[in-house]
Amino acid sequence: MSNFFKTTTAKVTIGFVLGATAVGGVATAAGTFSASVASACVDTKTNAIYSNPTGSCAKGRTSITLGAPAGSITGVVQKVSPSVVTVNVTSPNGNGTGSGVIYQSNTSSTYIITNNHVIDSGATAGTIEVELDNGDSYPATIVGRDSAYDLAVIKINKGNQPTIVIGNSSTLNIGDQVIAFGSPLGLDHTVTSGIVSSLNRPVTTGSTGAESYVDAIQTDAAINPGNSGGALTDSEGKLVGINSAIATLGSSASSQSGSIGVGFSIPISETQRVIDEIIKNGKATRPFLGVTFDQSYTGKGAKIQAISAGEAAQKAGIVVGSIITKIDNNRVTDLVSAIVRIRSYAPGDKATITLTLPTGASKVVTVTLGSASTN
Repeated sequence: MSNFFKTTTAKVTIGFVLGATAVGGVATAAGTFSASVASACVDTKTNAIYSNPTGSCAKGRTSITLGAPAGSITGVVQKVSPSVVTVNVTSPNGNGTGSGVIYQSNTSSTYIITNNHVIDSGATAGTIEVELDNGDSYPATIVGRDSAYDLAVIKINKGNQPTIVIGNSSTLNIGDQVIAFGSPLGLDHTVTSGIVSSLNRPVTTGSTGAESYVDAIQTDAAINPGNSGGALTDSEGKLVGINSAIATLGSSASSQSGSIGVGFSIPISETQRVIDEIIKNGKATRPFLGVTFDQSYTGKGAKIQAISAGEAAQKAGIVVGSIITKIDNNRVTDLVSAIVRIRSYAPGDKATITLTLPTGASKVVTVTLGSASTN
């Protein structure tokens, strides 16, 4: 399966952030923290450090802060790192490394979020092993996985592990600071920082018939092969995304060797529902509009080629030949952006869709999305 797939929205190649190890020529998949902070005074002549219970220093002494300030990158790293793991996969086609995030943990078991493509090669004829932050390794089993969202949950029989704090990706703004955690190129305990470069970026990866559509957070925090499944946090260390893909300038696997400052993460606002359903049921659902798009259409928007009887689109009065130009306040430029926007909702949600009808007239409809099982 090729690791590189073009989007219709950018002249770059989107590749899975796969593991760095290749065998036999086949690359495999691998509120604010309260850090320890104290105020003190240092003598300007002797450099001796004195406690500072009043918050002010006597003459001849300078105020200093000991430890990592709350909310600083250092403080975030100290708190988040124990909840980020390395995922090692073996299969007949080779060995690879990815990343994961500890989502839930009880007295006997721990549930870990990762990408489907990280564990895919080891799902049927391989093994999956999780290495914790302290270096201990445990065999993992697959709770469930979903190629439509490129998400998976794996479990280890080791309890009482530190879980990550869940944030809210819907409150992110372009320019906000973000921090990426994972094991790029097999280098565990790696942290990079950057900003949110764009939001609601339509990204599609995967093979034909098994595509993953992501309403992605774009970041310039360095994301490299092996970062897949790792955490993207906000400046407070709260999980806002799962690192999933990178952009490269080439179309061969050899070009997927490093970050060019364009990485993509699955927003936690989209991820959490899918993960919770997988943990509960072993599988997830996706919102269903009930249309087939015309893949040969080259104009602006997403042209509807067919409509499923009795489903959401037909119930809302949408007709064949209509072109979707906007979903809520998001402009639709092609079928990828239409699918991505629909997938960002949950089954049962309402969406306002702006259409250009076959007659050329414009129409706005409100659709209550149906539900379908994902693969």
